[in-house]
Amino acid sequence: MNREPHPLVVRAAAEVQRGWAQALGESFDPEETRAILDWLTEAIDLAANGVSPDRGEGASALGRFLLDRVGSVLLSLLAAERSVEREEALRLLAGVDAVRRTIEPDWDRYFASQLSGPDGLNIVVEVAHDIRSPITSIRCLAETLERGQSGPVTDVQRQQLRLIYSAALSLSTMTTDVIEMARRVDVASDGDAVPFSVGEVIEAVLDMVRPIAEEKGLVVRWSGPPGDQRLGNPLALNRIMLNLVTNALKFTDEGSVDVTARVSSPTRVEFSVKDTGRGISDEAMETLYQPFRRSSARAGRSGYFFSGTGLGLAMVRKLLESLGSELRFETGAGQGTRFYFELDMPPATRL
Repeated sequence: MNREPHPLVVRAAAEVQRGWAQALGESFDPEETRAILDWLTEAIDLAANGVSPDRGEGASALGRFLLDRVGSVLLSLLAAERSVEREEALRLLAGVDAVRRTIEPDWDRYFASQLSGPDGLNIVVEVAHDIRSPITSIRCLAETLERGQSGPVTDVQRQQLRLIYSAALSLSTMTTDVIEMARRVDVASDGDAVPFSVGEVIEAVLDMVRPIAEEKGLVVRWSGPPGDQRLGNPLALNRIMLNLVTNALKFTDEGSVDVTARVSSPTRVEFSVKDTGRGISDEAMETLYQPFRRSSARAGRSGYFFSGTGLGLAMVRKLLESLGSELRFETGAGQGTRFYFELDMPPATRL
C-alpha cells in the first residue's frame, strides 16, 4: 500500500491509539497496536477509493475491535468537520464497512468445520435443545388460549391457535428425535419394566394431537384391551405412538385415524395406527426410514431435505428393536396406511 491515507482517517486512528493506551496502561503493546492501525488507515483509504484491500494485520480480534473504534471516531470527526463534502464522508464510511467485511472471519467455513469436527454432534444437540424449549412454551400457551382458559376466543382465533399448536408439536417432536438420534439415547433401556395403564399412555398421546385432528376435521378413535394394566416401558410406548399418530394425521386430509391395542397372546399386546390417507407410494417406500432424502425440487440447493417423517419412523423402528419388536405396515394407494407392532407386556397385578 503506497497511497497516503485520508487525514481524517489518520486522525481517527491516532485518537484510538491514545485511548487504547490509556485503557490498557502497562499492558499496552504500542508496536502491535501501531502496526494494526497503520494497516487499517491504509486499507480504509484504499477501500474508499474502490480498491479491495487484502486481509492483513487487521484480520484478528484486536483488529476488528480497533476498526470499530476507528469507525466510531471517524464518524464523530466527519460530523464536526464542516469542510468535508457529504459524498466524501459517505465514501470514507463505506471504506470502513468494506474493510470490516474483509477482515471478518469466514463464518460459513468455520461453522462447517465445527459441524464436521469431533464436537459436531454436540453442537447439533445443543441447538436442538435451545430450539425445543421455546417451542414447548409456544405449544403450551397455544393450547391454553385455544381452550379459552385465558378468556373467550372466536372460532377463527381457535382455528389459528390449533395451527400454531400443530406446528409447535411437530417441531418439538422433531427436535426430540434429533437429540435422541444424535446422542443415541435408548429410551427403551431406561430401567426395568414397570406396571402402567396402556389406556392412560394412549390417552395422553391423543390429548397432545387432538388440536391437529380438530383443525383438520379428522376423527380419532381409540380402543384398548380389556386388561389395561400391563408391565412394560410407558415412556418408550409414548414416544412410539406419538410419532405414529402424528404422521397419520399429517398425511390424512379427510376421514379418521384409528388407534387400537389388542391382546395377541396372554403376555403380548399388538398396537396399531390406521389412517384413511392417500397411502404410501412405491417411491416413498424406498426412503421411508431415512432422515435425509433427495429431492429434485431442491437441486438448486443442497439436493437434500430434512424429513421429519423419516426421522420419526427411524426413531420408532430403533425403539421397537430395543424392545425386541419390529415395525410393520400395510398400505395401498387411496386406501390409507396401517402401522402396527407387538410388544411383550405381561399383565400387571396392580399399578
